[in-house]
Amino acid sequence: MLSRPRRAAGKVHTHVNEVDRAIAHAVSSLPPTRFDAAMKTVSAAANHSLLWFTVAALLACRRGALRKAALRGIAAIAGSSILANGVLKRLLPRRRPAAAELPGYRTLSNPPTSSSFPSGHAASAAAFAAAVALESPRTGLAIAPLAAAVAYSRVHTGVHWASDVAAGAAVGAGVALATQRWWPVRPTDEARARPIDAAPELPRGKGLVLISNQRSGDPDADPADEIEQAFPDAVVVRAVPDRDLDEQLDEAVAAHEDTVLAVGVAGGDGSVAAAAAVAGRRGLPLVVVPMGTLNHFARDVGVYDLQEAVDAGGAGQAVAVDLGLVDVHPPRGAGEPDAVVRTRVFINTASLGSYPELVRLRERWQPRLGKWPAFALALAVVLRRSEPVRVCIDGRWQTVWFLFIGNNPYYPRGFVPAWRPSLDTGLLDARWLRADVPFSRLRAVVGLALGALGRSRVYVQREAPSFDVELEVPGMLATDGEVVEESGRFTFRVAPEPIPVYRRDEDRWTGRDRPYLRA
Repeated sequence: MLSRPRRAAGKVHTHVNEVDRAIAHAVSSLPPTRFDAAMKTVSAAANHSLLWFTVAALLACRRGALRKAALRGIAAIAGSSILANGVLKRLLPRRRPAAAELPGYRTLSNPPTSSSFPSGHAASAAAFAAAVALESPRTGLAIAPLAAAVAYSRVHTGVHWASDVAAGAAVGAGVALATQRWWPVRPTDEARARPIDAAPELPRGKGLVLISNQRSGDPDADPADEIEQAFPDAVVVRAVPDRDLDEQLDEAVAAHEDTVLAVGVAGGDGSVAAAAAVAGRRGLPLVVVPMGTLNHFARDVGVYDLQEAVDAGGAGQAVAVDLGLVDVHPPRGAGEPDAVVRTRVFINTASLGSYPELVRLRERWQPRLGKWPAFALALAVVLRRSEPVRVCIDGRWQTVWFLFIGNNPYYPRGFVPAWRPSLDTGLLDARWLRADVPFSRLRAVVGLALGALGRSRVYVQREAPSFDVELEVPGMLATDGEVVEESGRFTFRVAPEPIPVYRRDEDRWTGRDRPYLRA
């Protein structure tokens, strides 16, 4: 006698089969139209996910959200294909619908012979559409009808039952959502920060001294002419190569000390850090014009192009942003007093050990692979090549592969730092991978692969206003992705006061008084 759960399962199975046969009968009874040929074409185009690889290639032609959407879509297809075709079809074999029950003009010339459950085509279609929607909802919405057409075509051409398609779509959508465990979706590019009401207005750039670094971004393009057009009343200084950017900006500010209201910079993160140092020393607000390759800081602040910098400056809208500082100490026993000799500013991150090499490799591969795949590959390469570093962090000696310091806490926690939701917390985010744990490299790679790095013994994360760090052997310090100098003792801290950085307040912005409109 069958148990109650088995009887219930049998009833469900019978009911599903009845619904499947009813749907198949209804579809087979449809009159012939041109739609039949279209369904056969769509179904064949999706074989081996060639249709989705083509769409992904088109999306990847544009940087930003669309390229990330394409990469996430391909990753979701890979996962769903393995799960649907490699696992579930073997575990849950099912016969496909009888070809004789379908009109000949509907059947495929080369029908599949593998298990019917679940539909691999529906799994890949749903996986790709859902993954794209995570990065770009509008693009995902545009792709959704094509994905639905592929899924339905498997029923229309008689190679799958409706329940096969429904299960395949559920598998694909589930895998797409699961990619967030390894590759989190950034909810918004713009981080939170406290608005500052006292920032001076800069109509037409009046009172602004801005330095333009033509070496940032495209080396063949000099943005200074466009900036002068956007800020006609500003003092625009073209950076001289082989001279410190902050010294040049400082000299320009000193020359216009009676009229300067704000400093500005056009360039990448390294240039912004130099200008932020001047802004912090002189107590002036900062205008950022993103002209670099990645522009992490400008993206976090919420300034995406020159027009937004013009709008925010003209309206006097700014937010408070913390500055990270690194005090570089003289070596012990050098006959010098234990005092700070140099202080460097960082706006995004600072690092010791092999992290600078990891960042270099990630940024080299990121345009082709995307940030998360590039980071995973770079981490594996760096852990294989690098040597551990003996370091004392806040009085405790340990051996680490690298030390990461973020200006404000980064997210996701317990994983690879990707973005920061706030810019004015007054905290630093310290993370390191321990090398004194058995099989530490293997643990780190496995933890990253399983999305469980934060629970691994090799991963450590702390948040505090400052960290004292000493190296057993002097090593290279990198700030904002650039290796800057070598020393053995550092103090990382948050500047006592944040600096105002111009950012347009979208809730209050009306578009008034726009002296410059970018073509």
